[in-house]
Amino acid sequence: MVLQASLTKVKVACGSVGAKERFGSASLAGQLLGRPHVKRFMESSPSGVLRALDATRPIGLGVHAGVPRSVSASALQGQGKGSTRASVSACDEGVTVQNSGFASNGASSGAEEKVDDGLLAGGFESLEDMLEKYLPEEELGEARRLLHGLNQGKPVGAMPLREGAIEAKEMLREEGLDLDVKAFQFEAAEEELREPRKVIMGVIQNSVDVPTTEPFRVQKQALIDKIEKMINLAGESGVQVCCLQEAWNMPFAFCTREKKWSQFAEDVETGESMVKIKELARKWNMVIVSPILERDTKKCDQVWNTAVVVGHTGNIVGKHRKNHIPRVNDFNESTYYMEGDTGHPVFDTKYAKIGVNICYGRHHTLNWMGFGLNGAEIVFNPSATVGALSEPMWAIEGRNAAINNSYFVGAINRVGTETFPNEFTSGDSKPAHKDFGHFYGSSYFAGPDASRTPPLARSKDGLIIAECDLNLIQQVRDQWGIQMTGRHDMYAELLTRYAQNDFEPQIVRDPHS
Repeated sequence: MVLQASLTKVKVACGSVGAKERFGSASLAGQLLGRPHVKRFMESSPSGVLRALDATRPIGLGVHAGVPRSVSASALQGQGKGSTRASVSACDEGVTVQNSGFASNGASSGAEEKVDDGLLAGGFESLEDMLEKYLPEEELGEARRLLHGLNQGKPVGAMPLREGAIEAKEMLREEGLDLDVKAFQFEAAEEELREPRKVIMGVIQNSVDVPTTEPFRVQKQALIDKIEKMINLAGESGVQVCCLQEAWNMPFAFCTREKKWSQFAEDVETGESMVKIKELARKWNMVIVSPILERDTKKCDQVWNTAVVVGHTGNIVGKHRKNHIPRVNDFNESTYYMEGDTGHPVFDTKYAKIGVNICYGRHHTLNWMGFGLNGAEIVFNPSATVGALSEPMWAIEGRNAAINNSYFVGAINRVGTETFPNEFTSGDSKPAHKDFGHFYGSSYFAGPDASRTPPLARSKDGLIIAECDLNLIQQVRDQWGIQMTGRHDMYAELLTRYAQNDFEPQIVRDPHS
């Protein structure tokens, strides 16, 4: 496709030399700016236009099957005080826009087409935004209490960004990378015998920066450049433990079943993405969880879906391979890799004991439990999931895991709609298509006391930060006794029987039925 909606993101200004040194070089996506059709599109984009068209509100390059070519600016003005919401008529299928001539796959039809701009009906970024607009203050407070719980008797509090982070965020915005940045604080009760154990966590959600038709090296480098800038912002914000999204350094191309995408796999020590992550970990004294497609060079170059934990000195602490591989809709991942062989490792880092439950593993209760039994204090869930399939589950599963296992959870989802060169099907009766659907972002943190933060946006790259006091974990365990009252011996006996070929379920039948 010649031009996709998120080409607007390539409007990158290099800024001063100091800025480039501080936040990394401009993305290779900037090379696209020299192309005439891109330049015309950039110059003609009206100010105040919706995220899919606004160069300061990127949602991802290579993301839309159709490009909004002509949209009335008056129809796209935000509404509500301090709001970026749009008043366009939107629905689950997308926003109707007029194609005025840019070709898709080399053709121009001039017909109307549907485009998913990543927003909810009514132009909202989240359910929380919708409730804030329509509910009176008292009812809004009750809704938030039920949706997000309470931390020490009140909603999880907002935390101001550091001055350096505010400056860094503004600098990135001027370069064309306008991020949704939110910061919160989980509190714990003051104790007499223990000092607070405060850790600043961060998770990053990002879109793809270059069309999937571009050379792989260009696609990968653009993502490395973007993540470098976002981790630098996390560093300026004081983040000590940061997790990226699943397969962050590539498009989520596993829907296609095309083996060429395995070229993005790399060695955990020497791969170019990992070299950059280790450098950034040293720079910011930060633990970074880097989920990548791993190439196991010691075992016949086998490919794995792997989260690599990089220590604060840039060392590799260890890695975890995805335990559960989906076989649903377009998630054709078993074409590329199989279930992991690393169990449920917990990584004892400088700041906290960390587990990583990769994507589909969040649907498996015992997978969450495995990390908890091994002593995890924070479990990250780096994911790539789309609205049509899983969004009703998203806000529930991470929060439930935090409650059931009495630890903190960081739930991360990528953002944007990634379009691929060739059509594919997945045996689910859907017609052939070129995109997975919209990755709805909405990353958040959840605490062991049933509290959670509001989410990041559905349509924007973002960084969410949360300071937590790890003492809250033991306080909740002492109060609720969930681990103490668990019947693990009984569960173990049932699972042992269930794993046998001659298993018979324990069913007591009514003889009169």
